[in-house]
Parts: sequence; structure tokens; C-alpha cells
Amino acid sequence: MMSQLKDKNILLIITGSISAYKCADLIRRLQEKGAEVKCVMTKSAQQFVTPLLMASLSRNNVYTDMWSLTDKIKIGHIRLSREADMILVAPASANILAKFAHGICDDFASSILVAADKSVIVAPAMNSAMWLNPATQSNVNILQQRGVSFLIPVTGDMACGEVGTGRMMEVSDIVNALESRVQFQKALSGKRAVVTSGPTYEAIDPVRFIGNFSSGKQGYAIAEALAMAGAETTLVTGPCHEIPPSGVRVVRVMSAEEMLDATMSALPADIVVCAAAVADWRPEKVAEDKIKKTGGKPQITLVENKDILKTIATTSGKRRPELVIGFAAETENLKAAARKKLMEKKCDWILANDVSIETGTFGGDFNTVCLIRAEKETLWPKMSKQEVATKLVEEITKKLKKS
Repeated sequence: MMSQLKDKNILLIITGSISAYKCADLIRRLQEKGAEVKCVMTKSAQQFVTPLLMASLSRNNVYTDMWSLTDKIKIGHIRLSREADMILVAPASANILAKFAHGICDDFASSILVAADKSVIVAPAMNSAMWLNPATQSNVNILQQRGVSFLIPVTGDMACGEVGTGRMMEVSDIVNALESRVQFQKALSGKRAVVTSGPTYEAIDPVRFIGNFSSGKQGYAIAEALAMAGAETTLVTGPCHEIPPSGVRVVRVMSAEEMLDATMSALPADIVVCAAAVADWRPEKVAEDKIKKTGGKPQITLVENKDILKTIATTSGKRRPELVIGFAAETENLKAAARKKLMEKKCDWILANDVSIETGTFGGDFNTVCLIRAEKETLWPKMSKQEVATKLVEEITKKLKKS
């Protein structure tokens, strides 16, 4: 099968991060897909890898200095950005994000970004404290609002010896993300999609709640993939720390009742994906004051929350989405439990995933799911949550094209 990146001109901007060494592999893999790669390197990037290495691998000149351009490349930051089909910043440092967000163009790389008229995809890489710093997060939000796409960094061991969120997305995932952007660009144009994500918090008193460990990562990735495919996407999210994807309308809620109301308000839609880990029960009464520890056990009466997936799937008339997809988070009897849920909820598809503690699915970056449809079951191999989202959108696109 021909790669979606064949004959695409990719301008790779490499900035100051130890993850710059991964660009050698990134260039090779992009070339294997048939892409033409040209590199721009900041001064800091050259402390980690050399322009000679990147030039040898890309088989193109590497651009490092705004003031040393040849006569053929006059006003090079304009010309390079115009020639590219897409601009990828990988790794993207906190410094380049700050420059890009605030229009500072004091070197070749930042000047290209400010002059860009093409889609810009950013793969950040930095220490977790730098990534989570309010200044960096503010810059990310600014850029997302302007349509810049982020390949969100993953959690794991970092070069500094710490563990946290800040590692650049794996090279294979970056390549897959670029392919999906090309493949599904406008594939769902004119369609409306709603995604629920994250946990819900059911208040016990002003300071306590019933909740779960869902990070929201899978739902956020699905919302981003749908938006990338051209769907007008609404993300209804419970409390979580994920960065909202570019081009997505975000509605924040706390409880299951709030999530149901927000999701129903977002209808009509063509596609609804219920990826949220919604609490099955809530306290019948919420204490007005903090419950004191007096030696006895507090008596909390629980009542069942209304099922969001079933409510949407059984909506009558034109308000019923064409495709309603749920998730079955199970710790045992995965396929049997998911198929039972498919029948009970009356939805179209169920994505069953094992969330037992040893899988690390809740809060992790990988997932293993089985797509359950009335007519068949398809087990997908373990893959990143971004890959799961991309594959799901592929299936959605095929289904809607047939109908």
C-alpha cells in the first residue's frame, strides 16, 4: 500500500533537546515512507547533533543561520515554509514554544514558524517540570487555539534521571500521526462528532468524592483524530490534566449528570464515542458540610446514575447518531462482558479494553482493545492510545462511507 507521505515535502525543525538524537531515526523512517525531508536546526540543537549528520541522512542542505543563506535561497524562512507540505517541530523545546506563541522570530527556526502558511505539528520534549509549568501550558493553549497540532509528550524515564511526562512521542507514533493527518484530512468533513472522556467525580461532601483512575488520554486522542479527519468535534470531559486537542470544542464537567446533560446538548451528531469512565453510582444526598471523623462509619446511600451510552443509543428519531460507540473497561471476561454490554446498551460498536492493574491502561500511554460489532470481533494488537484513536477513525470513515 502506498504511504500517505509519498512525495510530501516535510520541513523538520530540530530544537534544543537531548531527544534531537531521535531525529536520525525519524528522517530515515520518513524517507522510507517516500517523503522528502529538509532540516532546520537551532543553535541549541547543534549541541546535541551536528548539521553534518542531518544533512547526510536527509541528503539535503541543513539550514542553521538566517544570515548565511545562498543567493538561491533569498528570504529563506519564507521560501522554505512555502515549499513544505507540512512543518514538523521535533523535538520542540519550551523555548521554541514560547517564541512561536508570542511571535518572537530572532533566529531562522522561529522566523519560519511565524511566517508559516502550512499546518504546523509540534512534538514537545522537555523535563516534566518545564512541560507542566504554567507558562509552558499557557503557550501550548495559545498555539492550539491558533490551529497548531500537538503530539503530546508521553510519560516515562527521562535523560535527567527523573520520571514524568515530557518525553517526546516515539518516532513510529510521530510518523503514524503524520500519515493519519494526510490520509484522513477532510475524510469526515461535514460530520459532527461528540466524544466523552475522563472520569466523573460524584460529590460526597464539599471536599470528598467518588471517582476513578481514568486519565482521559484515550478520549482526548479520539477527539483529536476525529477533528483531524475534518469532523466538527465536541469533547465532553470530566476532571483530568490532559491538554485539549487542537480544533476541538471542549465542555468541562464534573459529575455523571453534568456529563449526560452536556452530551445530550451537543446533539444532533453523526458520531458519538463514549470513552469516559462514568461513575455508576452517586451519593443520594451530598452533605452540606465536611463529614467529621467521629469514630463511627458514615452511612452513604448510593443511587444509580443514568446510563449515558444507553440514553444516546436509544434516542429516538433523527437525534439518534448514525454511529454510537462505547467503551467496556473490564478486568475479566473481556469479550463476553463487552458483547453483553453491546446488546444491553443498544449501541453500534463497543471497544473493549482490559483495565486490570497489571495492564497499566488507566493513566498509561498504551492500550489493547477489541472492537466488538454485532457481526464480528476484531482484536487489535497493543498500541499507543494515539494509534488506537487513528485506527478507530479509519473504521468510522469506512462505515460512514458505506452507509
